[in-house]
Amino acid sequence: MLKDCLEQVRKTTPLIHNITNYVTVNDVANILLACGGSPIMADAQEEAEDITSICGGLNINIGTLNERTIPSMFLAGKKANQLGHPVLLDPVGAGASRLRTETALNIIKEVNVQVIRGNMSEIKTLVLGSGTTRGVDADISDAVTDENLKESVEFVKKSAKALNTILAVTGAIDLVSDGETCYVIRNGRPEMGQITGTGCQLSGMMAAYITANPDNMLEAAAAAVCVMGVAGETGWQQMREGEGNSTYRNRIIDAVYSMDGEALEKGARYEIR
Repeated sequence: MLKDCLEQVRKTTPLIHNITNYVTVNDVANILLACGGSPIMADAQEEAEDITSICGGLNINIGTLNERTIPSMFLAGKKANQLGHPVLLDPVGAGASRLRTETALNIIKEVNVQVIRGNMSEIKTLVLGSGTTRGVDADISDAVTDENLKESVEFVKKSAKALNTILAVTGAIDLVSDGETCYVIRNGRPEMGQITGTGCQLSGMMAAYITANPDNMLEAAAAAVCVMGVAGETGWQQMREGEGNSTYRNRIIDAVYSMDGEALEKGARYEIR
């Protein structure tokens, strides 16, 4: 059950090494604390392997790549593989530039990545070699809808199998698959797209979930998506007149902090295909 994944995170307090982007680093740290995990933010080459060694899982986010942090991602990723720690890759903006696309593809090639979390445009770039991303956002033509849901599920399953990883494709309808099974998740609010970093936050939280549930990573990844979506719904319900996206960001984090297993099971809307 999804609640078991949530409760395991609370119980074990997984320590997560984040090499993430500087736009959202503080929010990623806060949501990790809110969900029951513990964050370390470290992107220097000189300590990347040491920090990964003391953590339980690794979250790699390519949102603000530079020549200093790229080598750190490979060092940390390979060290995590040696230690048997789960690795999550968030290929932010893959398809928007050659650097982002090539870095993401090289990480997948050289590091054993357990989960890739991104929007459909980013995933299509990794699988097909080209995408129609709008900067760091998915192109509207790649949106998962009820009309193309069957084809989208088949594509995500096939892609997960080809990449030998769990794919968590997030959007209006979220798809999480290991190549055989696919969770179709319908939680969340469109207003979450007005907050910088909800995807980055989800990646950090998902790293904690798969680390705390190593024998059940597919359900753990799906649970993290549901937690974020339910938190988005709860936070929006608590919004008052005159409050905007800054307040909404904080309400989402607070909702994650307050959520228990029963609330997750009650609020999660998903089917398995």
